[in-house]
Amino acid sequence: MNLFSKIFGIIKPYEAKEILEKERGEYKDIKPKNLEEQALKLVGETIYKKIIKEYTEKQWGKDCKELPPEIIKRLPLRFIYDNNYFDDPFQGIPTKGYTEIFKKLLKGIKVELNTPYDKNMKAKKIIYTGKIDEFYNYKYGKLEYRYLTFFEKELNTDNYQGNAVVNYSSHDCLFTRTIEHKHFVFDTKSKHTIITDEHSNWGKLNDSSVSAYPVISESNKKLYNKYAKIKNDNIIFGGRLGSFKYLNMDETIKQALEISNNLKNNHGIKKD
Repeated sequence: MNLFSKIFGIIKPYEAKEILEKERGEYKDIKPKNLEEQALKLVGETIYKKIIKEYTEKQWGKDCKELPPEIIKRLPLRFIYDNNYFDDPFQGIPTKGYTEIFKKLLKGIKVELNTPYDKNMKAKKIIYTGKIDEFYNYKYGKLEYRYLTFFEKELNTDNYQGNAVVNYSSHDCLFTRTIEHKHFVFDTKSKHTIITDEHSNWGKLNDSSVSAYPVISESNKKLYNKYAKIKNDNIIFGGRLGSFKYLNMDETIKQALEISNNLKNNHGIKKD
């Protein structure tokens, strides 16, 4: 409602609904074939052009007509004055961040970082969360991913943007969003701040780029399914890259727990 109020100059939810109903017009009854049609069906032309179109094209490096409708279905549409992105009743991150959790999970376990994966490795089960097409040496071709590059700065101010995440939806700005980390943990004491500008990288990948999002198109789904059907009993593929799914953190943790429980059940391991 804060967004609708600023763009349309209205206050009441019913006013926003009436405007969006007109904006959706001929698109409201279509079966969307791409992201642009899905967005127009959902919110109409004004919101699509102001908020969605350029940001999405900057993120994915493709015209919205070339992207699948599923991507925009993830965005919630609410008629309340609540700026939360998610509808989940419980939201948050670990108080000390994810690093502390993994330190405890991996206590007593040998960990090697910056080490290439050895495909001759012998183990009863291997959980692989890298790119599935890369694992198989691209034998069927390359899957598409959205790559990210992060630029971090420490600033001599106690508050840079007043929020954890600010998106930049215009092509005029090179990066897609800025993260100010202290706001995730409601830090009001430190006199400096650290921000990260997030760039989508569609040119030559540099050493700091990471594969972050699978591009879920029909052609990529078909290609992924060919890789997923390769029989390999001791390898379990997981995460966004291994299972080629657009997962949020809670969904990733859920997937990991399900894989773990399946392994326990199949091998008679106690669940303590």
